[in-house]
Amino acid sequence: MSLRLDPPQVATRRQRFSVAERWAHRATAVLMGVCVLTAVFLYIPAFAQLVGRRALVVTAHQWAGVALPIPVLAALGSRALRADLGLLNRFGPHDRVWLRAVLRRDKRPSSRPAHKFNAGQKIYAAWTAGATLVMLGTGLMMWFTHLTPLTWRTSATFVHDWLALSLGIVLAGHVGMAMGDPEARRGMRTGSVTREWAEREHPLWWP
Repeated sequence: MSLRLDPPQVATRRQRFSVAERWAHRATAVLMGVCVLTAVFLYIPAFAQLVGRRALVVTAHQWAGVALPIPVLAALGSRALRADLGLLNRFGPHDRVWLRAVLRRDKRPSSRPAHKFNAGQKIYAAWTAGATLVMLGTGLMMWFTHLTPLTWRTSATFVHDWLALSLGIVLAGHVGMAMGDPEARRGMRTGSVTREWAEREHPLWWP
């Protein structure tokens, strides 16, 4: 009597983000959305005329901005988040290859090697984190006017306004790229991605 052995199961999906990471991303997205939306109604005249309670919009903008770092800070207890932050903060030779391919507009997957995060995602994460801290600092200087001299507040207002505009443009690009990649969105929503997507987009991540 012969024994028939079933072929080994091949994993078709891989865990990409933990529950803590996904909730931190969602909470940060909501707070950032409130900041951007209220800024539109505060600074663009055509929209400012639609707001009857400007003081309420200002308060929502201020507290959403102050709370913006809290989701990530609260999720630092997650080992998965700390590991991913380490990956985002580390550039390797493959990242330089990825960036050169982008500059050459070479869209072949084979020319864009990436680990769990590609070079573009690493740059976006670093820039957004730095911009958020600068926005928080300048915003606090504008909020608590008695803490700093007038010249500081004037400079803070200039930096805050122009950085807000550039941050809005970068966020729009981030959302646009996410909309063009359903599997990446599914990975952020459910925590896992397909093997085919991972091998194509992040071949150095899937062993």
